[in-house]
Amino acid sequence: MKIENIVVGMLETNCYLLEKTDQVLVIDPGEEFNKIKKAINNRKIIGIIITHYHIDHIGALEELKQNYNVPVYDYSNLQEGINTIGNFTFEMIRTPGHKEDLISIYFKKNNVMFVGDFIFRGTVGRTDLEGGNIIEMKKSIEKIKKYPSETIIYPGHGPSTTLGEEIKYNLYF
Repeated sequence: MKIENIVVGMLETNCYLLEKTDQVLVIDPGEEFNKIKKAINNRKIIGIIITHYHIDHIGALEELKQNYNVPVYDYSNLQEGINTIGNFTFEMIRTPGHKEDLISIYFKKNNVMFVGDFIFRGTVGRTDLEGGNIIEMKKSIEKIKKYPSETIIYPGHGPSTTLGEEIKYNLYF
């Protein structure tokens, strides 16, 4: 699976394009539809995954839906556990704390996890915004610690990290 990161918008949101055998999944189309469209080029989009509904993660969602006519997946229509979209098989994990609807997407075969604003390098997402909850954040952290420490974490903003690094150095862990 090829992973491409497009940084979009004023808050520099990471929009990810995942490609596998000529199929593309878009994760968190934050803003700047034209920039995302240019990165997609002529590849076939089969779906859009939203980790959570904050504006910096969905700013280009409507334009993508209109232009590509593809389904949107989120906490409401993915089951917790194993899901398959086209050639992509992944685990959806409910990880509230930053927002009540936040999900993380884990690709076991590639040992990568897309976490939205749940985890950042050295910290976690804010819990003082609407939909945030520090108690739920602590539960989500405990849940995620059970995954392999070498799992690469792809956050909604900033650089990637590994779960092992966060367990070792992140004060919230």
